[in-house]
Amino acid sequence: MLIPFFYQLRAGGMKTSITEMLTLLEAMREGLARHSVDEFYYLSRACLVKDEAQLDRFDRIFSAYFRGLSESLRDLTQDIPEEWLRRQAELFLSEEEKAQIQAMGGIEALMKALRARLEEQDERHEGGNRWIGTAGTSPFGAYGYNPEGVRIGQASSRNRSAVKVWDRREYRNLDDSVELGTRNIKIALRRLRKFAREGAADQLDLPDTIDKTARNAGMLDIRMVAERHNAVKLLLCLDVGGSMDDHVRVCEELFSAARSEFKHLEYFYFHNFIYEYFWKDNRRRHSERFATLDITHKYASDYKLVFVGDATMSPYEVVYAGGSVEHWNDEPGAVWMQRLLHAFPKAIWLNPEPRQRWNYTPSTKIIRELISNRMYPLTIAGLDEGMKKLR
Repeated sequence: MLIPFFYQLRAGGMKTSITEMLTLLEAMREGLARHSVDEFYYLSRACLVKDEAQLDRFDRIFSAYFRGLSESLRDLTQDIPEEWLRRQAELFLSEEEKAQIQAMGGIEALMKALRARLEEQDERHEGGNRWIGTAGTSPFGAYGYNPEGVRIGQASSRNRSAVKVWDRREYRNLDDSVELGTRNIKIALRRLRKFAREGAADQLDLPDTIDKTARNAGMLDIRMVAERHNAVKLLLCLDVGGSMDDHVRVCEELFSAARSEFKHLEYFYFHNFIYEYFWKDNRRRHSERFATLDITHKYASDYKLVFVGDATMSPYEVVYAGGSVEHWNDEPGAVWMQRLLHAFPKAIWLNPEPRQRWNYTPSTKIIRELISNRMYPLTIAGLDEGMKKLR
């Protein structure tokens, strides 16, 4: 049964491997999901889904595959006499529950009465003991009381006595186009990793200590090693102010995640586009500036360059001298962009605006051409693409 399910997942675009399937089989052998489809669903999802963005895809494949199976299992009960099933069910009912079932003549009478009242009633009803409504003692409706009834349109159970719950449930699909949170950003940034050990040997190397002690006839030989960290170097340039005020939250999350993931991180701010200087403190951006040429000379070419901005501005700010809205720039911003790209070949632009809007903004199209189409949306999928490009 599970082998076709595995192939169905692979055919549906899931990244499930044999290792995950073996993990699921081992968990089932240990009895983690014996008699419940719900338990099996949560267990299989935990074992087989490696990317949060694929949770909705897994749900749809699981539903399509096991719906047919459950229907075939229901066919097995067609030959069992109804009287046998009723008598078996009575074994699990208390005397009080049996009395409540007869309050309206049983489930069949209850559902028959509901159908009749749906045909008769043509307006809203509150209170009372007959019509479908709220805050009454009718067996049909919400926010009232009846020892045996059908709950319709109520947010949750209250008296725990409804025979059938007709709540409307809405679920939001997960996909890779939603804006990022700090945790999701960290997961995406981990694609850009190159671990190395540099600096002083200040951490215990337990495997090497055990090995050397054993080779030394039991005499303790402590071995130390330098801290292991991500050796990738990142140069992060963030657009601030103006239209970027709408994207402050996601930029803060990106900045926070980058600081925790990269030991070698340098960051600078700019407004709208790149010119002859950057700054690090927005409160002192007119007094403490960092020349763009100094940045290209100070940092080595192995730094990965990441611009973050909505690329929404007048085209003159990109291609004309004097186009900046804040000062007179002697050279066009495009010239400064080319100098940065020459100094740092591994570069991308992350845009918090949705991709479908890019073609409607002339400045966005110009910047995409300048950066050789290495512009990506600031989403889970976009960040994944960008990190792959920087590797």
